[in-house]
Amino acid sequence: MLEPPQPASTAYATAGGVAITRTATPVEESVLTNLVADLDNRRGAVLSSGVDYPGRYSRWHLGYVDPPIELLAYGRRIEARALNERGTVLLPVVAAAMSGAGEIVLDEESRCAVVVPESAESFAEEERSRQSTVFTALRAVVAAFASPVDPHLGLYGAYGYDLAFQFEPVRLRHDRSADPHRDLVLHLPDRLVVVDRKRETSMLYSYDFEVGGRTTAGLARHTAPTPPPETHPVPAPPTPGRYAEIVRTARERFRRGDLFEMTPSHVLSGRCDSPAAFYERLRTQNPAPYEFFCNLGEGEYLVGASPEMYVRVQGDRVETCPIAGTIRRGRDALEDAAQIATLLNSTKDESELTMCTDVDRNDKARVCVPGSVRVIGRRQVELYSRLIHTVDHIEGRLRPGMDAFDAFLTHMWAVTVTGAPKQWAMQFIEDAESAPRRWYGGAVGFVGFDGSMNTGLTLRTAQVENSVASVRAGATLLYDSDPDEEERETLLKAQALLDTMSAPDRGPSGGDRHISTSTDESAGAGLRVLLVDHQDSFVHTLGDYFRQHGAEVVTLRYGFPVERLDTLEPDLVVLSPGPGRPADFGCAHLLAALEARGLPVFGVCLGLQAMVEYAGGSLDLLPRPAHGKPGSVRVVTEDEEANRDSGLLAGLGSSFTAGRYHSLYATPENVPGFDVLAVTDDPGEVRVAMALADDVRRRWAVQFHPESILSATGRAGHHLVANVLRLARSSDRHPQGAAAV
Repeated sequence: MLEPPQPASTAYATAGGVAITRTATPVEESVLTNLVADLDNRRGAVLSSGVDYPGRYSRWHLGYVDPPIELLAYGRRIEARALNERGTVLLPVVAAAMSGAGEIVLDEESRCAVVVPESAESFAEEERSRQSTVFTALRAVVAAFASPVDPHLGLYGAYGYDLAFQFEPVRLRHDRSADPHRDLVLHLPDRLVVVDRKRETSMLYSYDFEVGGRTTAGLARHTAPTPPPETHPVPAPPTPGRYAEIVRTARERFRRGDLFEMTPSHVLSGRCDSPAAFYERLRTQNPAPYEFFCNLGEGEYLVGASPEMYVRVQGDRVETCPIAGTIRRGRDALEDAAQIATLLNSTKDESELTMCTDVDRNDKARVCVPGSVRVIGRRQVELYSRLIHTVDHIEGRLRPGMDAFDAFLTHMWAVTVTGAPKQWAMQFIEDAESAPRRWYGGAVGFVGFDGSMNTGLTLRTAQVENSVASVRAGATLLYDSDPDEEERETLLKAQALLDTMSAPDRGPSGGDRHISTSTDESAGAGLRVLLVDHQDSFVHTLGDYFRQHGAEVVTLRYGFPVERLDTLEPDLVVLSPGPGRPADFGCAHLLAALEARGLPVFGVCLGLQAMVEYAGGSLDLLPRPAHGKPGSVRVVTEDEEANRDSGLLAGLGSSFTAGRYHSLYATPENVPGFDVLAVTDDPGEVRVAMALADDVRRRWAVQFHPESILSATGRAGHHLVANVLRLARSSDRHPQGAAAV
């Protein structure tokens, strides 16, 4: 008879000097079923993935109860609590790590708290994820427990939507002070059940810790049970038509060019007496890449089956899988195929995903190695219980010195739950929605002490308090959106979750495209580029393109003192795209300073518009916004031979396709002081000046987006960036002193 497997122990020390002993014991998978039931009354979480999509997702399952330590955040106050005797052994390590992040306002045997101040210093955009936030304290805690030995030990839990306001300023309309909610709940568990479905193993990992002569060995693991919930009435459903009105308001903002894409949401509610039973039904009836059930303590639970990755990090590789494009499932496989064909042939849904991917690439470009951000899966189809989605898969490699929290913060929050440009979209959300989002649009998951991270967006999620489950749902909007249809989509998403609380779901159950990164790295070698950020969602991808061609890039937000031009001494200034109008960003003031210093300047989209207005031209409004749309660009310069060999559009041929995100435009007849090099060539559209040049004053501009994936065909965007750098370097166009007027 075979002997039962014996426990195996591993001992190691963390970077902060904590001695850890891990014991691994084979267990039956049914242990997780009992653990789920315990979570109705005890803190902890179960995380699982119920789908296999090769290259993106595989099935796994893990859980824990009775964590010894929890971390909570209320705005900039972050608190650590010991939940049992084992927690009091670990708390001094956590408290010492957190103390470096801010002012200690509470220091007890079982609790400590720190208030993290706002950063006083100014950060370049490439270092923005290192500004002072509660993540400064979290990063220090992870550093204290850091070790490459164990892939499972770490911090597990939920990140609320309002955390973004520590990273990006938004004018708050809702008063949070009267009823403050937790913005963060993370647990440090000391016992984990991990089911690996690839290896077909099920293990219980138990951890003991030794700190400063004290040890957790022999101490009880149980924590106090969470109190039974009160019973509250279910809130009334949202007013019919209100969401459609928000869509109409957003469409007007799209028309003006303030927004390209928008994801507002609203809330439906239902009765939920057992979150544990709800979770088990949900993961059975609606398998998803990120299934979770979290008892956050204080009578609050999160139960969800999210289809979308937020951020996943392994080593220096960071991944995301933005979703945009949604259609209802068919009644059978044949109807599914017809629905998929409809979805893939929808230009609106393609534009939605294009914008999401362009914003996501931009987010990564802030913290990733130049040229490493790649689309490795384009418009891939994923099927869920009631819906079909199209998904892109994007990866990048973190720059040396960057970590999982940098990857997390640079994506905060995903464009698929906010919009683009992201800051303007988040302000719209705050102004238009009737209450703070709380957990919706945030993230749930794990950051490992080995440096890894795996988090899903908090979508298709019920937030349960006092037996009432609140389900927030949104839809991705474009100018093309039909208000009533978008409202119906949100109700469908929310109702799928609410129905699962009480009744079985009778509905169905549940080639990569690669963009080359090879490039000529010599065009910008030795050149310093100052990239001016006009609050656009694609700035960092644009900067990444210049870096791929060898240039040094520094990104500053608009409004910086013009004296910084004298200290930075850039060889080229790039005016980024942006929402709104040039006057919103004081572009004329900066252009005057550049002219006075004789600095070469290249404008993209809003940058072109600013240069036209500064030169005395005027701008018109397109009859229909071109947001996330491919445009046919036709070269019309009179000196075609010179342009073909060495001009702004060299190497692009007589016509090419480029990505457009604009409502404002300049006509070719109204650009004083510039040569018009290219115009739109789309039948039935107004004629738009798409590329301008003033080689004498060293001013160049394009109305399209070279950094968009819509400009990737034939590497048009890269050719353009290389041309700009060559023009800026060219000695015969490099005069000293002020430019001629």
